Amino acid sequence: LSRAKNSMKIKQILALLAAGAICAPLSQADEGMWLFSNPPAKLLQEKYHFQPTAAWLDHVQKSSVRFNSGGSGSFVSADGLVMTNHHVGADCLAKISTKEKDYVATGFEAKSNAAEPKCVDLELNVLMSIEDVTPRVNGAIQTGMDPAAATSARRAEINNIEKESRDKTGLRSDVVPLYNGGQYHLYRYKRYTDVRLVFAPQKAIAFFGGDPDNFEYPRYDLDICFFRVYENDKPVHVDNYLKWSAAGAAEGDLIFVSGHPGRTERLETVAHLEYQRDYAVPGTLNLLRRRE
Repeated sequence: LSRAKNSMKIKQILALLAAGAICAPLSQADEGMWLFSNPPAKLLQEKYHFQPTAAWLDHVQKSSVRFNSGGSGSFVSADGLVMTNHHVGADCLAKISTKEKDYVATGFEAKSNAAEPKCVDLELNVLMSIEDVTPRVNGAIQTGMDPAAATSARRAEINNIEKESRDKTGLRSDVVPLYNGGQYHLYRYKRYTDVRLVFAPQKAIAFFGGDPDNFEYPRYDLDICFFRVYENDKPVHVDNYLKWSAAGAAEGDLIFVSGHPGRTERLETVAHLEYQRDYAVPGTLNLLRRRE
């Protein structure tokens, strides 16, 4: 859960960073990436006069989805419609393409539910709960263990925790190391394995500007893809989804971005910053100069 802001005016707007759903071009991102289980409530109240409730956080968490391919997305309708980036759907587009029809190049649109093709090996996960299991994982390490033995003991305990959780709840259960092993959290996910493609534009309009524009300038493209989740061959009904705003984001809106980041390395020690300043960055610059 991360945050972007423009000014002190507050209006709750939800979007997914990975989906590029709503983004004010001139907004400035505040520092911060937080767990749903540990939001910066005091900072939000003091700086923005906004207090996220437990119900609000639970709603945003369960509206968000993780693709097993690594992408983030969100439910955007009660009947299982999911929105994400075009590149997240590119694999499915390629796999349903034929020699005669290249859907990556031409795009795809299903006119009805019956015309929505199933993505062969796509899985969606919805985070249902978070449990801190740090004491149990660390408790498996005995005094005097060498690093190899400690690693084996830690992995064995993590496997036990995950198996116990799966057997008890039936949910996908992953022990996630956080802060370089400083904490271990048990994430329980609802798994959806029947995921079907609904809409994707042609790649030329979805990736217009490419990564240089994506990371340096405001992009003007249709970087979007829609899927629908099914259970028992019917569109799934979900209680938690993000509602579309016809007005979009306005100047000064407080924007929360929810998703599954590839990494969360936001804070560095002073020693590591000094290492970056004195060795890593100069070394990279010298390498680039030699290449020039």
